[in-house]
Amino acid sequence: MKLKVVNNQGAETGKEVTLDKAVFGVEPNDHAIYLDVKQYLANQRQGTHKTKDKSEIKASTRKLKKQKGTGTARAGSAKSGVMIGGGRFHGPRPRDYSFKLNRKLKDVARRSALTYKATDKQIVVLDSVSMEKASTKSYIALLNGLKLADNRSLLITAEADSNVTLSARNLPNAEVATCDTLNTYSILKAKNIIFTEEAVNKLTQNFKAN
Repeated sequence: MKLKVVNNQGAETGKEVTLDKAVFGVEPNDHAIYLDVKQYLANQRQGTHKTKDKSEIKASTRKLKKQKGTGTARAGSAKSGVMIGGGRFHGPRPRDYSFKLNRKLKDVARRSALTYKATDKQIVVLDSVSMEKASTKSYIALLNGLKLADNRSLLITAEADSNVTLSARNLPNAEVATCDTLNTYSILKAKNIIFTEEAVNKLTQNFKAN
C-alpha cells in the first residue's frame, strides 16, 4: 500500500511511502490484540486497594449479649462484618495485576492493529514534525492542517521530542509516542495514526529485526 506524504498544512509534498505488507498488511489476529490490550490495562493498575478485615478493627472484645434467650442471633464480637463499624468480609487486598506475554505475541498484536488502521485508511504520513518550543497552540494548528482536530489522534515519531510531547500533553484527544514506545492499546484507541516519514521506515525496520 502506498500513501502520499503531506506537510504540516496537509498539502501533498509529491513523495510517497510504501507501507510494508509484513507490518501493515498481515492477517489480523484478534485474540492476540485482546491479550495485549488486557495486559497493558492490567499493568496500569496500582493494586493498592485495601479494606480492613475483622482482625484489623479496633473495638471491645467483650461479648455483646448473652448467648441464649434474646430471640435474636448469637453475637460475640463488635468487630464482625455484620456490625456497624465492623470489618469487611472478603474485602480487596493489595495485589499485583500485571502478567507477562510472549514477545512474539505482542509483536503480532501490534502488526494486527496497524493492519486494521491501514485497511480503514486511518493512517497519515507527515514529511517531518518539529517545534522550536512546547506550544499547544502550534500542535492544534498541526492537527487543523491535517483536518484531524476533531478526532482522537496518535502521532508516532522516530525519536522522542520533548517539545512535541509537551505540546500535545494538554490535549485530551491527542497522544504522542515513538516507534520504541508504541503499544497496541494506543493504536486502537486513536481514530487516526499520524506517522512521520522517518517513523514509518524505523518501525518497519524494528519489526523486521524481531
